[in-house]
Amino acid sequence: MKRVKYYNIIRKHGEDILRSKGMYTEKTCIQHGTFSVYDHSLFVTSMCLRISKRLRIKVNEKAMVRGALLHDYFLYDWHEPIKENRLHGFKHPKIALNNAQKEFQLSKIEKNMIKCHMFPLTPLPPRYREGIILCIADKICATYETAGGFKKRLIGKFRRVDVNA
Repeated sequence: MKRVKYYNIIRKHGEDILRSKGMYTEKTCIQHGTFSVYDHSLFVTSMCLRISKRLRIKVNEKAMVRGALLHDYFLYDWHEPIKENRLHGFKHPKIALNNAQKEFQLSKIEKNMIKCHMFPLTPLPPRYREGIILCIADKICATYETAGGFKKRLIGKFRRVDVNA
C-alpha cells in the first residue's frame, strides 16, 4: 500500500483531528530529533496502518487512526527544562487523554490506546489489538526518529575529520 493511500485513510477517519487547533500546536513542538509531535503522530498512524495491513490483523481502522493521531496530544514542549516536564514519559498519556477528551468524542478503544501507549513505562497494557499495534508502532517510529538524529550528528562529525592529517 502506498503512502498516498495511508494518507487518504488518515484523512478519511481523522480530518477533524488534523484540522484542530491542537494539531497546529503539535507542529511547533519537537518530539524526537528534528521531528515535530505532529510529524511523529502522522508517522505513527501510518506505521499502525502498515503493521495491521502487512500482518493481516483485523482492526477497527477508524478507532486505530484516531487513537494513533491523538496518542501524544499533550500540547506542550516537553524539552523545556521545567519541573512539570519531569517524568514526561510516564505522565503524558494521561495528559494527552484529558486533552483529547475535551475536544473529541472518543471510543473506548481510542481512550485505551492513548492511555496505554507507553506500556511498559505505564503499568497498564493495552486491552485491544489497536493499542498493541500502537505501542509497537510508536516505539519503532521513536527509535527511527531518535537514531536519525544521532546518525546525522555522527556523519557531520566524520565529515569534519581530515583523513590526511
